[in-house]
Amino acid sequence: MIRPPNRTRAARGVRIAAMTLSAALLLAGCATQAPRNPLAQWHGSPNFDARAPQAIVLHHTHMDSAQAALRTLQTRNPQGRVSAHYLIGRDGTLYQLVSEDHRAWHAGASRWGGWRDLNSASIGIELDNNGREPFSAPLVGTLIVLLEDITRRHGIGPHAVLAHGDIAPTRKQDPSALFPWEQLADAGFGLWPRAGHGPAPHAFDPWAALRTIGYDLRDRDAAVRAFHRRYRGIEGAVDTPPALDAQDRAILHDLQRQLLGLPPATAATADGSSL
Repeated sequence: MIRPPNRTRAARGVRIAAMTLSAALLLAGCATQAPRNPLAQWHGSPNFDARAPQAIVLHHTHMDSAQAALRTLQTRNPQGRVSAHYLIGRDGTLYQLVSEDHRAWHAGASRWGGWRDLNSASIGIELDNNGREPFSAPLVGTLIVLLEDITRRHGIGPHAVLAHGDIAPTRKQDPSALFPWEQLADAGFGLWPRAGHGPAPHAFDPWAALRTIGYDLRDRDAAVRAFHRRYRGIEGAVDTPPALDAQDRAILHDLQRQLLGLPPATAATADGSSL
């Protein structure tokens, strides 16, 4: 004999199933919800967006292959764990290791202008190069395509494409003096002196210009070495104090004028200008 269904038991089962589903959905929502401070009452506002990077920092891997660099960036090196958002191989292959929304560990202790934590403010790009050889054409081609994509999506200004050596001049020298910054500038990325710029005026202060560009001047010798590496292709000896010559002053004068939105100086106007 088939007994009729127990309607009370069935209803109870439906309620339990519904409660289980609701709990599962709540837990799923909590798993993806941004952290909230338990000390405050939550009154959410829809007026926000994701934190966006404001700069791009270029490195060279100082290793002999992209595969070796990938292993290090996914594990650790002797100094601890490191990472980057992207790695570009010598053959132009592009690898992504960290989402642009996340903070990769590529810059370390660093300063640039008003930034004191470049890991939080930037996207890091590692370039497959050992620091002793020219950067390959396929690598540079892929880098330019990637810079076009990143700067367009995030609204990053062309002057905010930086070297690791720029932001950490006492610790780092990458990318090396062989990196083609002028080629990058021709493609629209990075600060570079304009052709035909005039000399710096007598009253020009090169240290103020270095600070305006973004260099940390707590160690002036390190800042000058970083400047020489990037804008003169010179890798100076650490045990030899560097000096700023007339060509350095002319370059710094033009870079400062670019940042101030001024035209290039000419020989006719450079002798009395205070800029």
